[in-house]
Amino acid sequence: MTYSPVLVFHASCGVLGLLSGAAALSFHKGSRWHVLTGKVFVASMLVMAAGAVYLGATKHQPGNISGGIFTFYLILTAWLTARRADGDTGKLDWAALLIPLVLGTLTWFSGVEKMRTPGPPKDGVPAGMNFFMGCVMVLAAAGDIRMLVGGGILGAKRIPRHLWRMCFGLFIATGSFFLGPANRPVRLFAAVGLRQQIFRTLFRQEVLLFLAVLPLLLLIFWLVRVRFVNAYQRDPASSSGDVRSLSS
Repeated sequence: MTYSPVLVFHASCGVLGLLSGAAALSFHKGSRWHVLTGKVFVASMLVMAAGAVYLGATKHQPGNISGGIFTFYLILTAWLTARRADGDTGKLDWAALLIPLVLGTLTWFSGVEKMRTPGPPKDGVPAGMNFFMGCVMVLAAAGDIRMLVGGGILGAKRIPRHLWRMCFGLFIATGSFFLGPANRPVRLFAAVGLRQQIFRTLFRQEVLLFLAVLPLLLLIFWLVRVRFVNAYQRDPASSSGDVRSLSS
């Protein structure tokens, strides 16, 4: 069986994104290794998302197209949040706002259509997931509107925005990899000559589900730590500097 070069490159960037994302979450925030793995994560995820859009378009898979666009948007805006100075906004932010607004609306409509159509969904995605993703997209748009109307983000308020967008982008990747229509970890190891039955035993459904939702669990942990434990409670200048160090 042969695979297109775009598919192989897309899958390779996806695996690299998963590994570098896990590493970035493990290292101390703002450290040299966190910055390095964060750069690798951003680059690989952007390329992976662009590949998903291209492959979805060639195979007529609207779900992959919207998922790729939304992932690209999340990672890009998270990176911009870490890179920009306090209160800095631009035309790109207003243009990016249209992405979650349009995608969220279309995703909701798709969920409603699935509920009205008898039988299983053609794309294999339940209507509930459409409504969940649609809500996340609209919430992302609401966050953009709040940021733009308020004249940007100042100080430590940038950290939650950076965290949740990076982590949710990683969640989309892990969900696609571990809970996709086929057992991709098993297929990946089989492709390099490893025994399928061994990894079918190791990667049981419960393990795959845990690995898929792990970015969401880590997202909740970091948001709670930042919000209630005051892990980043410093003066505004120091806080913004620490956020920018994540991608500098």
